[in-house]
Amino acid sequence: MSRLILFNKPFGVLSQFTDAKSPTPRPTLSAFIDMPGVYPAGRLDRDSEGLLVLTDNGKLQARIADPKNKMSKTYLVQVEGAPTDKDLTPLRDGVTLKDGLTRPAKVRLIAPPDLWERDPPVRFRKSVPDAWLEITISEGRNRQVRRMTAHIGFPTLRLVRWRVGNWTLDGIGNGTWIES
Repeated sequence: MSRLILFNKPFGVLSQFTDAKSPTPRPTLSAFIDMPGVYPAGRLDRDSEGLLVLTDNGKLQARIADPKNKMSKTYLVQVEGAPTDKDLTPLRDGVTLKDGLTRPAKVRLIAPPDLWERDPPVRFRKSVPDAWLEITISEGRNRQVRRMTAHIGFPTLRLVRWRVGNWTLDGIGNGTWIES
């Protein structure tokens, strides 16, 4: 029977179990998950938070991580500025980034979600508004959501992956995991 772990990755944690490359050790999955034989199915940047799926099943890991399978991923994204629905249209159509045209995304403005406090907190500036978006994509290019929001003029301040396929963060506290 395959093992499947749903982990709520905190900000600043690497999506791997070791950090041999850095002269100063950075937090890794090993500080949170003590289960031999499971590996991340895909990655989540060090400065991103949220759902990371881990498994001991190589075929499942490939199916989740491989962009050709078009497994959807939903992100809650705090952006700098106050985009209108019209500003978001390019994301729904697909935008051309340095590595090519993105697939159309599902995007909507949302109320600020009830999330855990981030450590360190997102910088706050009284003179610059911010807004929250829910963005669903079906590919996983490097820093894709951040590059997409920057492309339309609204840089990402905070990025939380909430859903991968049918798995969500519902009921999983920051820095904790459950076996599914």
